[in-house]
This record gives sequence, structure tokens and C-alpha cells, in this order.
Amino acid sequence: FPNVKNKSRNMILKIRGQNIIRFSFKTNATRIKSLLNATCRVTVTKREMVTLIVATTSDPASINPAAALLAMPGWTAGPILPPDMKSFVNKQTRVIQHDGSIVKEDDLDSRWEEATGEAVDEVIFLSRHTAVSNRPALTVHPIGMLKDQNFPSGVGVLHLKEGESPPQGGKPGWAALTSPRIGPWLRLLKKMAEAHSLVPEFEITLEGTHHGPITSKPTMFLEIGSTEEYWKRQDAAQVMALLMWEGLGLGGGEAVGDWNSETGKRKVLLGIGGGHYAPRHMDVVLKDDVWVGHLLSGYSLPMEEPKPGEKHIGGTWRQSIQAAFEATIASFPGGEIVAHLDHKSFKGWQKKAITEFLAEQNINVGKPNDFT
Repeated sequence: FPNVKNKSRNMILKIRGQNIIRFSFKTNATRIKSLLNATCRVTVTKREMVTLIVATTSDPASINPAAALLAMPGWTAGPILPPDMKSFVNKQTRVIQHDGSIVKEDDLDSRWEEATGEAVDEVIFLSRHTAVSNRPALTVHPIGMLKDQNFPSGVGVLHLKEGESPPQGGKPGWAALTSPRIGPWLRLLKKMAEAHSLVPEFEITLEGTHHGPITSKPTMFLEIGSTEEYWKRQDAAQVMALLMWEGLGLGGGEAVGDWNSETGKRKVLLGIGGGHYAPRHMDVVLKDDVWVGHLLSGYSLPMEEPKPGEKHIGGTWRQSIQAAFEATIASFPGGEIVAHLDHKSFKGWQKKAITEFLAEQNINVGKPNDFT
């Protein structure tokens, strides 16, 4: 410090983008040699935590649920997110509208924080869903870089090797933090869809972890599928809007799916194996009080069978499991992460390799009854 007398000096410490701590020092000494000789006043200012809902006008399955949500009471115009994204505000929820690709607008959470000073707690993306079957569906899923071989363009790339380019946003080897709401909202979505007579026409399902965009906060996708006819269905859009309205507590009730390790059950399912729609993991998740982390479908676990006389199993399956596990741990602080394997989807040598790797990494493996 310079030579000062009877003057204050301030230091500001920013912690994890959430709290700002201001230290004020005042001393009669000609030079501050030790904080023990200084008067210190600490003021803690907690920034408001908000939920971001992101929609694009280029996709009817994205903008229609957003419009239905914005038609409900309490919304006001919010700030413009540079360069020209509109936003709308209601309590602790923010809706952002842009005109680009929903999977390629990276870092919207940090961009919002920089532009507004608000701390983002979670991000929810609204999007269309495409399936080879063309079956109508309402889906929920975590995101990360996985590639689905059933889709011509691919849908993410968690197991891509260094230097390979992601087909739909994101970056190789990355898995987003998973929204704790995925499991509770899937169960709520099923009840709402049944109440509004969308079932059995629409399938209500999870999807495996796939595609971008890059985020640093807990994230999930809500999607309407699977063809243009269904992307434009207003009844499906209305159910998705009601899911967000009630799920976030905007109507005055309790929010659904807030994680708290101090109360209730703490087991979190990490799905490994199976198809893109994870039916065996779904059977577990539809039970009450089951939390959901990442879901690694078989296509995201490339394994190379060893040649005769060799033991090493090549492929990037280890990296996929490790990235998904670490992101799930970070998403559920204090939670008990338990891997749930779709055993029937693996060959014997694959299952043996995966279970041995999970044991090496101290990742517990559970059966369906272990989650009740």
C-alpha cells in the first residue's frame, strides 16, 4: 500500500461467480504491515441466482413452448443480451430468445452473468427432437459430447479423440453438469402429458447424453418430437410450458427437483449402456425420489475387442465414463453416485471390462432395487 493516513483501502474478492466480498481497511499507521494492525469490515453481497430458459425462433418446438410460457402471468421485458437477444423476466426465471442454432450458442450462462451481474443457477434449452421412427415424443436429457451413430449428422462427441471436430456444438471429451431436475421433471412430465391426453400418442422418455452447446451450469434439454407436424403441436407446447411453470414454482407452488443432500434420498443414477432412449434406466427413474446424472448409451462407449493373446481393450469408453462420472458428482454435491448398467446391452467381455474399470475408479454399481 502507498503511504496513507486515516484513509480506507478496499479489496473485492469474487468467489465462483456467486458472491462478492468487499474488504475495507482503515488504519492510522503510515503503512499497513500486517492485517493484525488493521480494522477490517467485511460486507457480503449475494448475487441473485436465476434460471435461464433458452429458445430459438428458428425452431417451432423451441419457440412455441417459450411463447406459451410467456403468455402466463408475471412476465416483463428484460435486458438485451448482446448482440441482439431478447429476454423476459419473471421472479428468478429468465427466458432468452435468439435466432440461431440451439446447439451452437455456447456459453450463454457466462454471457448472461457478464451482461447482467446475475448469477445463473441452471440452464434449460427448448428444442425439437428427431427420431428415425418419426414417433411423437416428449423427451428430457442431459447434454455432453457424445456421438449417436443412428443420426446422419451425429449428435455430440464425448468420446471423440483430441483434434476431432464436434458435429453439433461443444467440444470433445466434455460433459455438462446435469440438472438435478431431470428425474423429477420426467415424472412430472409423464403425469401432465397423461392429464392432457397426449399419452399414448406421445411417448414420454429420457434420452442418452448428447450434443452441445457448451455450458458451465447444470443443464438439460426439453424436446418435442419427432416430425414437423408434432414440432408445431400447440397442445405439446402447452404441456412443456406447464412443466416449466410448475416445475420452477412460477405459479406460487414449490419448485420441483431442487437438489438438497441434507434431505430425502441421495442416490443418483449414472446410466451406462443401452440404447439412445435408455428404457432400462427409465424403468428405475420413473420410481419416486430417483435422481438422474449422465446417461451413457452404448454408442458413446466405443470398445475395441482385444486380439487373441492381448488384454487391453481399446477405444475411448473409459474417458466417456470418467467424464460423465465427474460431471455427475459435481452436479449433486453430497450425493451418492451409483452406476446402473444395462447388462443385456453388453457382450460378456465388454461387461467384464466396464465393471472392472468401475471398481478401479471406486464407482459403486447398483441394481434397480438399490434405488428404491
